[in-house]
Amino acid sequence: MSAQGDCEFLVKRARELVQEDLWAAKAWLITARSLYPADFNIQYEMYTIERNAERTSSAGRLLYDIFVNFPDQPVVWREISVITSALRNDSQDKQTQFLRGLFETLPGRIQCEMLLKATEQCFNTLERAEMLLLLLRRFPESVVQHGVGLGESLLEAENIEDQESPVNCYRKLFVCDVLPLIINNPDVRLPAALLYKYLNKAAEFYINYVTRSTQMESQYQGAQDTPDLLSPSKRSSQKYVIEGLTEKSSQITDPWEQVFKILSVVGVRCEWQMDMSRRSFGDILLKMKDVSRYIGNYDNEAHTKYKTQVIYSTVLVFFKNAFQYVSSIQPSLFQGPNAANQIPLVLLEDVSNVYGDTDIDRSKHVHKKRKLAEGREKTMSSDDEDPSGKGRNRHVTIHAAELPNSAEVLESFRLARESWDLLHSLESLDKEFTRICVSWKTDTWLWLRIFLTDMIVYQGQYKKAIASLHHLAALQGSHSPQQIAGQGSLENQRALIQLATCHFALGECRFTCEKVLDLMCYMALPIQEGTRVQEEQPKSKSKFRKGEVLLMTGWRKAFKVCAGKAASEK
Repeated sequence: MSAQGDCEFLVKRARELVQEDLWAAKAWLITARSLYPADFNIQYEMYTIERNAERTSSAGRLLYDIFVNFPDQPVVWREISVITSALRNDSQDKQTQFLRGLFETLPGRIQCEMLLKATEQCFNTLERAEMLLLLLRRFPESVVQHGVGLGESLLEAENIEDQESPVNCYRKLFVCDVLPLIINNPDVRLPAALLYKYLNKAAEFYINYVTRSTQMESQYQGAQDTPDLLSPSKRSSQKYVIEGLTEKSSQITDPWEQVFKILSVVGVRCEWQMDMSRRSFGDILLKMKDVSRYIGNYDNEAHTKYKTQVIYSTVLVFFKNAFQYVSSIQPSLFQGPNAANQIPLVLLEDVSNVYGDTDIDRSKHVHKKRKLAEGREKTMSSDDEDPSGKGRNRHVTIHAAELPNSAEVLESFRLARESWDLLHSLESLDKEFTRICVSWKTDTWLWLRIFLTDMIVYQGQYKKAIASLHHLAALQGSHSPQQIAGQGSLENQRALIQLATCHFALGECRFTCEKVLDLMCYMALPIQEGTRVQEEQPKSKSKFRKGEVLLMTGWRKAFKVCAGKAASEK
């Protein structure tokens, strides 16, 4: 009998004895290995017996031997593929845990070599990236050699696959898993331009992730924990799955905190002024205002460095606070059915008190009333006389019952407005911010248009506010029919209420009445309540000058205010 035939006989005999007498089967294989130490089938059969018996230590030693001695055997790579899949798997079943333990028994050098060779066997970009991530996390020294290459391959795959949204599997792996390993490793040297590129990609991803529409995750809405969703900062707890990733891999804890951490690390690496970590938004904004004053005094390199610091620091403060504001006044935009009991609020000119510091005697002559009306239009609108609208010291009134955390919401509104002003204060900042907005397609963000409209209303630029509201309507029309029927009705009401007050502030009473009539299609109010509001309005006295008071209130009260004034102008 030939040597090959002898080996096959010994392996076959051992297999027959496994069920009857395991120790006899192992004895046959030990003898066979002594006679034929270079035979792969004998050693693999020994490994199979130990693995099936879930003996971690002995199976690990045998796996080490066959990996070192028979690295080109296809069956070895099939086995390694099963083990590495268990390492990437979120499952906690007994078999998966055994395979993880089996891998842990291997020496570090073999683990590293095994993961590297397993990566070479992967032709799928995502699978290859996950395999390399295992390597980078277990062996940080390998980040220097493989980190940047992995990151660039993910960004390249995103471009090749032509992903519609930055919230995709490639960008998520790059931003949340690869990038922190790269920028937190002091041995990885990166040019400033590459760091700025990565910061841009991270900021775009996190902002889009946090502000994503409820329509994107509708299939998972039923399993969400409502209490956690009431806070905008806890939206990461929602069960949202990014295509190509598991549910666990799709979840991000404290996304805003993560993006500000990346900003802080990039700032330290690029030697920016001021450490961004543990700073309030107000402190960051004040520092950026200070830095922006001296940007023009620096040479080209320093000018680029500090301009980038001002841009990205202010951009993140702007989007963070704008999101906080919008998610507070209209939570259903982000939280869907979980915000059913939260009243959406709308910002409008407090036209109910437009004559707050001028008591109009009903017996005055008609021409005197007309002069007062003409004077009111000029006072309340700043489109012509104050294009920026920044100098107006306006007060926003919110009833505590409608918005308990009104102080925090108004502070977010203020910080977002001031950030917007800073980003447009210099031509170089304005140009770079515009470039970022174009690349991020912010003109398609419905929530951002809501904020910008409220900001313009706050500034008293009613003609621009009307144009912005028409833009909002165009965005609304571009959404799905399902969204228009549900969430869209709220946006239609918001737009109509604000259009009515803007037209009234401009003295355009006919348009005001038209918008109020359109509003009646959405809500039915008791006639007596509406009459009582009209009767009570003249009694209220404002402590502010005309045009300096705004009201943030719920849909129905806003409608009553608009309807009352429209009726008074008939």
